[in-house]
Amino acid sequence: MASKENPIVSFYQWISPRFHLLDGLDKPGTIESVQKGAELVGSNLWTLIFAIFIASIGLNVNSTAVIIGAMLISPLMGPIVGIGFAAATNDFNQLKRFLRTLSVATVVSILTSFIYFSLSPISEAQSELLARTTPTIYDALIALFGGATGIIANTRKEKGTAIAGVAIATALMPPLCTAGFGLSQGNWQYFFGATYLYLINSIFIAIATFIFVRYMEFPKVDWGLYKEKETKVKVYLSIFAIIVIIPSIFTAYQIVRSSYFKGKAEEFIRKEIITDSRRVLDKNIVYGSDPKIEITILGNKIDPTQEEELKAKLKYYAIDGTKLILHQDLSTTGLDTLKFEILSELYQNQMNLGTINTELIAKELQIFFPNLISASFAKTKKYDMNANLYLDTNLFDSEWKKLPSKEDMEKLESYIRLRSGEKQIELITRLKKQ
Repeated sequence: MASKENPIVSFYQWISPRFHLLDGLDKPGTIESVQKGAELVGSNLWTLIFAIFIASIGLNVNSTAVIIGAMLISPLMGPIVGIGFAAATNDFNQLKRFLRTLSVATVVSILTSFIYFSLSPISEAQSELLARTTPTIYDALIALFGGATGIIANTRKEKGTAIAGVAIATALMPPLCTAGFGLSQGNWQYFFGATYLYLINSIFIAIATFIFVRYMEFPKVDWGLYKEKETKVKVYLSIFAIIVIIPSIFTAYQIVRSSYFKGKAEEFIRKEIITDSRRVLDKNIVYGSDPKIEITILGNKIDPTQEEELKAKLKYYAIDGTKLILHQDLSTTGLDTLKFEILSELYQNQMNLGTINTELIAKELQIFFPNLISASFAKTKKYDMNANLYLDTNLFDSEWKKLPSKEDMEKLESYIRLRSGEKQIELITRLKKQ
């Protein structure tokens, strides 16, 4: 009687071949390809310099497409993969050669970007550049998986497009350019942060290469009687990798905590502060040893009792212990120096042109013009006797403790025009009778 085949064994026999890496392996071609990466002379060196210039321009003008293009043409992946390959095959003479090549490439890249940013008229750090100043554990993971993808693709007879994708994902060029920018601006935080990010990417690409080259059983260099030297070098490489990754784990933890705090703070502002009659003009959320939420409010004021209730509610958002600072009277907090156009721009984007809330406009104006007592806004028609026709206009009638100056009148008219969406405004200002 035939025995029934175990379904688990059958499944394993079916799925196991799908994960084989030895099929289609091109060991001679891979070794030749890796050896080429050690050469950083002639066209390879000029390609690196031009790629650095392109990446620096992309970071300078905040163009993601330009940065991606620079990463695609950069030859930096070659020596890094070579380091991992040489370590995996016990070829420590080649390892030294690849390390020298990578050192030269790194110095040339930083000097090139330093020269560019020293001459560039744009000295402001853009978002693409700032994103390369704070390395995290996630950068290490991207480099690890990217390096694994790169070496697997590099060992195939058919290379495919994976290597180009790895060059983009692991992002070796932008950190070097950012380091050059930090050096040109004397900003050591940018310089060391970007250099550390580059170091993390390089180390973990090399580690991934080491692991998969060992797994695919590439031929090793026989050290004969010098086995103890081989073991010692491996220990040093392992210790170095651990030293590099520990700070990135701490950085990632801090970023996760900061993101969580800011998310909860935004939720608190959205649910507890903003109402139909109250808007947030400005906010400053600070995470750290002394966290705070600083808000500038426009509209209905929050009295001291309500403020204490809001502070008590912070614990429900898991941010208790956070200092809550409210700015409501702009004329007394020193925030009246804010540009008048900020408020206008805010409402220019949000207003409903079909509805004009006279009460809300008047309350907002009183923040900037404390002498304003009352106001009315009305659409009306004006009869032009010379032209013998009616003209549409908008009348703003206001009563004041003290009449506004000419400059204040211009600001008042500009604000009402933008706030109401009407171009034709006529102002009537009256002094309150005693």
